[in-house]
Amino acid sequence: MKSNERDQQESDLPIELAQPARRALVAAGYLRLEQLTLLSEDEVRQLHGIGPKALDQLGRALGSEGLSFAGKR
Repeated sequence: MKSNERDQQESDLPIELAQPARRALVAAGYLRLEQLTLLSEDEVRQLHGIGPKALDQLGRALGSEGLSFAGKR
């Protein structure tokens, strides 16, 4: 199994998330939405490959699980 396939199986990141954003999160060690609750929006935005659209998608995915970025309730 390729690394990318394994990452997607272990990940619950939004499927519509663009590959640059997905790669940035995975490279930083973030595979699960729950992990993002430890980061603020600004911290996520600083990852290379995360733009406004990706940040919005992540925020909506977190919200659908009853979660949010750190400092945002």
